[in-house]
Amino acid sequence: MNYIFSNRVSSLKPSAIREILKHTANPEVIPFAAGNPAADAFPKEIIEKISADILESDPIGALQYSVTEGYTPLRNRLKKEMSEKNCFVYERDDLIITSGAQQANELACKVLCSDGDTLICEAPSFVGSLNAFKSYNVNLVGVELEDDGINIEKLEAALKTNNSVKLLYLIPNFQNPTGKTMSLEKRKAVLALAEKYDFIILEDDPYGDLRFSGKDIPSIKSLDTAGRVIYSRTFSKILAPGLRVGYVSAPAEIISKMIVCKQVSDVHSNIWAQQICDRFMETADMNEHLASLRKLYKAKYELMANGIKEHFSDKVRVTEPEGGLFIWADLPEGADMMTFCQKAVEKYKIAVVPGTAFMISENDKTNSFRMNFSTPTDLQITEGCRILGQLTKEL
Repeated sequence: MNYIFSNRVSSLKPSAIREILKHTANPEVIPFAAGNPAADAFPKEIIEKISADILESDPIGALQYSVTEGYTPLRNRLKKEMSEKNCFVYERDDLIITSGAQQANELACKVLCSDGDTLICEAPSFVGSLNAFKSYNVNLVGVELEDDGINIEKLEAALKTNNSVKLLYLIPNFQNPTGKTMSLEKRKAVLALAEKYDFIILEDDPYGDLRFSGKDIPSIKSLDTAGRVIYSRTFSKILAPGLRVGYVSAPAEIISKMIVCKQVSDVHSNIWAQQICDRFMETADMNEHLASLRKLYKAKYELMANGIKEHFSDKVRVTEPEGGLFIWADLPEGADMMTFCQKAVEKYKIAVVPGTAFMISENDKTNSFRMNFSTPTDLQITEGCRILGQLTKEL
């Protein structure tokens, strides 16, 4: 049988990078390639009690079909919280619960971009979102990152040279994969460019609650007065990714289209999981929980950063994130990054993610790789940095 696939997926191919990531299923491999929350981060006992209470008090509500927009008490709670952060305007915005931030980002592209429209993003950027965008046949354009966020001059050049720019996708806080944070000045600058060139900003903020040093910077959404920002968040990094609960605050007209698209996609996100998130926000001390996460990730980051400083070649440059889950490492000019990553996992059983996985095209050149400090144990971090460090000195 000769299967003919749609134009949207016919050009999509499995990534060669995934061959390296397959090794992470081996328990002997040190998982610097993952992006999972730490095993100690899950409030298991609280979630267990909440789940039992829900099945005791409202089993039908948890197990029956529900509305696409999301569990109403959770939506109302999130609207209030977002309003207090100037990220939700009752007179202008609406909010929908999604199956993680991944679905939120995919829906934004789906409702705003037609085939051939231009979507600009940071280069490098989150591979999950990049693949979602590619499936909609957009003209995906990457703009390089500086230490304080996207290069504004090159962004404006891309806006001038590409037709029909509909979306700018950004991860301003502790960006995946680089760990970089966009400055307040650049957040204001991209808003000004959105006004000038008439496009929408998709602000993806999965790590904003995980700042363990430095000062908070206002979200782009909180600075927006013209309804040009879609703000995507998630419970995946602060409660549990397996719950698959994310949410979007955006102008009501955009949310209304997202609702229709979500209806034909999955009807609604898991209601039981939404009730767990709502009860957690209502009954647990969220501030105390977030403080414990920040303390945990700060310790794990410092352990990895100190290991890198002690063992890595001084020719390797690494980012110094103030939060999130990732460190971005640049090998020296002339080094073969792919060979380095393959040797690390095949010979030394340490998995890191090659930087090409996060580029607009895997043919784009980069000497970088991503390291995650949340998933491995402290012992794995210490040992992994020692072994990788020796490998960097062999280059």
